[in-house]
Amino acid sequence: MTAKAKTETNWIRDKLLDASGLSLERLPMLHVIFERLSTSCADHLRHQAASPMYFTVKGIESRRITDVLDGYEANAIAAVFHAPEWDNHIVIGLDRAFVYTMVEVLYGGDGSEPPVDTQRPFSTIEMKMAQGIFGQIARALEVAFSAVSQVRFNLDRIETRMDFATIGRRTNQAVSAKFDLQALNRNGEMFVVIPQSVLTPMRNALASSITGEAGGRDPRWSNQIQKEVKRTNISVSAILEEKPLTLGEIASLRVGQVIQLQATPKSRVRLQSSNQNLFWCSMGQSDGKYVLRIDDVVDQKDEFLDAILPS
Repeated sequence: MTAKAKTETNWIRDKLLDASGLSLERLPMLHVIFERLSTSCADHLRHQAASPMYFTVKGIESRRITDVLDGYEANAIAAVFHAPEWDNHIVIGLDRAFVYTMVEVLYGGDGSEPPVDTQRPFSTIEMKMAQGIFGQIARALEVAFSAVSQVRFNLDRIETRMDFATIGRRTNQAVSAKFDLQALNRNGEMFVVIPQSVLTPMRNALASSITGEAGGRDPRWSNQIQKEVKRTNISVSAILEEKPLTLGEIASLRVGQVIQLQATPKSRVRLQSSNQNLFWCSMGQSDGKYVLRIDDVVDQKDEFLDAILPS
């Protein structure tokens, strides 16, 4: 394969992977980034309040921007930040319970009063407090992302109507992270929305792991897990050939009928488990039994491209 052909193949593969979307399970650094953001926010908020406060990651998911924002309509304050290095925008939001709880905590509340439960417009004090918190969150997010990308988040505007918190087409896919605030026996929620188009070019960096993150693991526990996993029984299937048949052909099959196959003793055998292709093998005999010799590992990306690209 020439260098030009290889470059074109890699370009096609990258485009197909981009179109298929991000798999959050394969982006461990993204989880690390949001965990760092959670820890940093908790530290900042604890220094500002006398009451104990807890800040944790509630969940990370990939959804359409409109699906995320519509869930907070008339019930949150959202800040739109511009990231010049990414040439894009992100949204950071605080729901009504978060805002009310923070106001009570920062102004000396002890939780003895019943929580505010009204859908009134946010007050000037609440908006100013939210703006200050947004600035702290943005700086913390910059630090959290520094391991994979140097970026600045500049406040563009603050909205209380989610249909105005636009960051591109609302039908575009985005990664949404939700955080839970606990204080005064109450809960509030913060959310961060980052367009998937921003993260896709960084997927290789986000797919890597930082060695230092695993420094606190117990080696005895890791070894025990590894031993138990190796002892797990799984079923594997050897596929010599697959022949497509119509439902009518299957219904007309009779006992004793011979189905002709194109495979020969030299044909490669595909070894798979749970419908996942694993190895290419050669078939033979030993002591009167059929045996397989593993020749090569199945390249999952090549298999995907071969299945959808014309030959």
